[in-house]
Amino acid sequence: MSLSSALAIAMSGLRADQAALSVVSGNVANAQTPGYVARTTNQVEIATADTGPTVAVDGVQRQLDLFLQSQLRTETSGGSFASQTSNILGQLQSIYGTPGSAGSLEQSFTNLTASVQSLSANPGSQAAQSSTLTTAQSLATQLNTVTNGIQTLRSNVEQDIAVSVNQANAAMSQIAAINHRLQGLDSTDPAAATLMDQRDAAINQLSRLMDIRAVTDNANQTSIFTTSGVELVGNEASKLSFDAQGSLTANSLYNTKPAKSGVGTITLTLGNGAALDMIATKSIRSGQIAADLQLRDKTLVQAQSQVDQMAATLASSLSDTTTNGTAVSSGTQNGFTVDTSNVLPGNTINLTYTDVASNTQRQVTIVRVDDPAALPLTNTSLPNAGGTVIGVNFSGGMASVVAQLNAALGNASLQFSNPAGNTLQVLNSSGASTLNAASVTTTASALAGGAPQLPLFTDGNTLFTGSFSSISGAQQTGFAGRITVNPALAADPSKLQVFNTSPLTQPGDTTRPDFIYTQLTSASFRYAPQTGLGSPAFPFQGTLPNFVQQFLTQQGNAATAAQQLKSGQDVVVNTLQQKFNATSGVNIDNEMANLISLQNSYSASAHVMSVVQAMMSSLMQIQL
Repeated sequence: MSLSSALAIAMSGLRADQAALSVVSGNVANAQTPGYVARTTNQVEIATADTGPTVAVDGVQRQLDLFLQSQLRTETSGGSFASQTSNILGQLQSIYGTPGSAGSLEQSFTNLTASVQSLSANPGSQAAQSSTLTTAQSLATQLNTVTNGIQTLRSNVEQDIAVSVNQANAAMSQIAAINHRLQGLDSTDPAAATLMDQRDAAINQLSRLMDIRAVTDNANQTSIFTTSGVELVGNEASKLSFDAQGSLTANSLYNTKPAKSGVGTITLTLGNGAALDMIATKSIRSGQIAADLQLRDKTLVQAQSQVDQMAATLASSLSDTTTNGTAVSSGTQNGFTVDTSNVLPGNTINLTYTDVASNTQRQVTIVRVDDPAALPLTNTSLPNAGGTVIGVNFSGGMASVVAQLNAALGNASLQFSNPAGNTLQVLNSSGASTLNAASVTTTASALAGGAPQLPLFTDGNTLFTGSFSSISGAQQTGFAGRITVNPALAADPSKLQVFNTSPLTQPGDTTRPDFIYTQLTSASFRYAPQTGLGSPAFPFQGTLPNFVQQFLTQQGNAATAAQQLKSGQDVVVNTLQQKFNATSGVNIDNEMANLISLQNSYSASAHVMSVVQAMMSSLMQIQL
């Protein structure tokens, strides 16, 4: 080997060591920098005819485990989903209060039943009457507070979605911008490594918000998709928009038709201008945004349905009166007549008949609806009724009612007519059906109407009848936020005992207090599947205390399960993050070992150059 070749080899070694030392220095300096991926130099052998093989640095290489990175992003989405769900459900538990503690929903209900029991023992006591009204109003206020709390959580989640959408847009724009900057740069270019770190950080931020899949091509361009296949970043970044609705109410519900939706909708505008409803297409399945959508549109809506059902049952159980129809016959046809004089909007006429051909018993619930725009009703409009639900407009008189019912139930082989006044007659079709029962359920409006039923709880100053409106929907929706003690009863507490004025109810008569206590503690009711208890085929049935205990327990279990899922997901994410850091992060011990090795190599190359210089000097002296 010639001296010039040795000198060239040593100089190339020095240059390679200098570049490697610079990389090690950068690694050490950024050891604590979030998202920084450790680098190593790519050293290649170069052979030339003049000097022989030398070494050169061909860029830098990021130490990255792509599979582990993908897994970490997936679990980060799941972790964000679990964390947000646990956070909101924990706040919901605070709204209900700790069972058995003062100020909790459960304790407020228990206080009411205890007061009514005391009233039954001493019905004429003004103190007992006043105490009952106080505890009743306390329960109503507690339901109002719970509703306000639930809707505040929904409103907060709505605003959180708006913030997350802005963050997602910023991340997608950053990814696209870095893609453009990386065009023309080799992946081993030191400048490219820094840009790729920044791009990875933006992708990681996006993975916290939603479930994504990143695909990088040979040109070092990264495209981002949701796991459902929707492209978020391609040649350009798509853009998300969210029409936040501000403060939400119980009637602010999601609808796939934007004009009918009471909450914000996430729309994705693609690079070609096409728009996609990300909620209707279920394109976001994990991450914080998905958690917020589920909480806003399902979890918290169900929680509201539960307290609304509780409020509605409280009111209707004390005010509703069901009167059986009178059996009639006409030739070979049999049936019943019912008096519709006291049927108010939302009140029902109830029929049970047997289809002879299939020997199947069926139920029909006919609901008075005075707002034609609210028709037709569906079976889900009154989910705790069971069977077929039909809305009928009574504003046109009995002739119109009969015509509507014959049109709606003619196929059921039932015939309706109006013999006189407000009497509705229904007969079976001989041989095709058997009418088993008919009744009418009405709402007591008077405090002393001669029966123990009374409107103890009202919808503000309005009776709660379960009515329907095209503007506000079902009266039951959000009723827990409006329920109050009947103002007329608050002005005359004696009506908690006096239910008749002619003859006047005797001071010691316990009929009404006993009725109230029985309805609140031991009467059984059917509850809507929308409450999350039971199913359409097998709705939950039980007493009010059973229902309250069931849904509070359900919510408590959901909060506990969410917390456990969060804890488990935290372990998974932390474990993956540690593994990722171990393979892709900066290890100071390794960098120090590399530094010593490079220093030794640098010293060796420098020593070779020194020896070559000495030899060349000696040769020069010999020539002289």
